[in-house]
Amino acid sequence: MKPRQRPDMNTHPFVQAWSRRWPERRLLWLSVLGIGIGFGMMLGSGYAEGRAFALTDPLPWTLYAGTLVVLHLTLVSVRFQGDQILIGALAFLAGFGLLAQVRLGTFDVANPLDPGLYLVPAGIVLMLLVAIGLSHGRYARLTEGRWLWVWAAGSLVLVAVVLLFGQRYRGAVYGVGLVTPTELLKVTVVVFLAGFIDRHAKRLANWGKGFPLPPMRHVWPLLLFCLGLSALLLTQRDLGMVVILSVALLVMLFFGTGRTAYLVLGGVLAALAGALLLTVFSHGQRRLAAWLDPFQDPTGNSWQILQGLSGMYSGGLWGEGFGAGNPEYTPIAQSDFIYAVIGEELGFVGAVLLVLVFLVLFGRGLTIADQTRQGFGRLLCLGLTTELATQTLLNLGGVTKSIPLTGVTLPFISHGGSSLMTSFVMLGLILAVSDGMPARRRTPKPPRLPSD
Repeated sequence: MKPRQRPDMNTHPFVQAWSRRWPERRLLWLSVLGIGIGFGMMLGSGYAEGRAFALTDPLPWTLYAGTLVVLHLTLVSVRFQGDQILIGALAFLAGFGLLAQVRLGTFDVANPLDPGLYLVPAGIVLMLLVAIGLSHGRYARLTEGRWLWVWAAGSLVLVAVVLLFGQRYRGAVYGVGLVTPTELLKVTVVVFLAGFIDRHAKRLANWGKGFPLPPMRHVWPLLLFCLGLSALLLTQRDLGMVVILSVALLVMLFFGTGRTAYLVLGGVLAALAGALLLTVFSHGQRRLAAWLDPFQDPTGNSWQILQGLSGMYSGGLWGEGFGAGNPEYTPIAQSDFIYAVIGEELGFVGAVLLVLVFLVLFGRGLTIADQTRQGFGRLLCLGLTTELATQTLLNLGGVTKSIPLTGVTLPFISHGGSSLMTSFVMLGLILAVSDGMPARRRTPKPPRLPSD
C-alpha cells in the first residue's frame, strides 16, 4: 500500500489568491505601520504634557488595523481581481484621516461607544460590500432599462427634499443633525451621466457642419437635468457641489464623445455663469473679496484664510511635530481647514507627501478608466475619479489661497460622515470596475523566493 501524498497546497484557490495579492498586503502593512507610528507620536506628546495613559488610547488604531485585516482576507477569500495599489492608497488616506481627527479631539477616545470611532471601519466595510457586490461586470446593471432615469429623478428629488425640510446653517441647507444628504449626488449624478453619455455617444459627437453647435436634439434632456439640478443646488448655496459635478460632466462628455468643443463650450458657459452669480449672490462676492485681499478684513470674512496661512507658515519645512501644534487657532480645523493643521504639525514635507498619496489614488483611478473596455464602466470610473480630484483641488486651493474658498471637505481626511461614506462608496464603484480589467494588466507577479 502506497503512502498518501500530501496535497499540493500551491494549487489551492485561496493560496493562489493570497499569492496574487501580495502588493496589496505590503501596502496595507505599511499603512498600518505608518499610522501606528503617528498614533505613537501623538500619544507620546500627550503623555509628555502630563496626560495619563488610558486603556482606550490605542482603540482607534486597533479598529483601523483590524478592519484592514478583514478587508484583505475577504478580498483574498472571494478571489477579487480589482486594483491593489488603489486599495493601498485608500488605506493610508483613511488611516491618516482617522489619526488627524483623533488628534483634533473630534472623537471621544475614552468612550468606546462613540460612533465617530467607527466611521472609518464602517466606510471600509461599505466600500468592500459595494466592490464585491458589483464586481464581475455587475455594475453595468445600474443603468439597465429605466434605471437610468431613476438616478436622474432621484437626484432632483433628493435636493428638493433637503430644501423643503432641511435646516439652514452658515448660509447652507443641511438635513437632520446637520448631515448632508446631497453628498450622494456624487454617485447618483455620475451614474446617470455615464449611462446617458454611453447610450448616446455617437449622437452627442455629431456636431454637424457649419457653426459649431452641439446636437440639441440629443443634448436637451441632459441640459434640462443639469440646469434644474444646478438651480436647486444654488438655492441651497452649495456652489462647491455645482463645480464638482460640472467638471465631471465636461470631462465625461469630452472622453465619451471625443469632442474638444464640449470643453470649450463648457468653459465659456462656466465663465458667464460665474460672472452672473457674483452679481446676484452677496455670499460669493464676500468670498471673492476675501480671496483677493484678505488683509482688508482680517477679523471678518478673511479671518479663516489668514489663520490657516499663519498655521502653515509656522510649520516651516518639517513642522512643529505631530501633536505639538496649536490647531485651536485654526478655524474649522476638523473640516475645511484640516490641511492647514497638517501643514503646521508636519510641515511642507508632510503636506506634500499627503498630496502625493492623493495623486497616486487619482492616477490609479484614471488608469482603471483607461484600461476598462466597457463604455459605461470607463465613464463611471472617469467621472468618480474626476469628482474626487476636483474636490481635493478645491479644498487645497482654498486653504492655500490659490482659489476662493468653496467650503468643500478634503476627501477621507476631513470630518464629515456623509462625505466620508460617499467617498468610500465611490471607491467601491471604482474597485468594482477594476475587477473587469484585463488580467495581464491588473495582476502583478509575486516575488520569487530565494533558492536554498
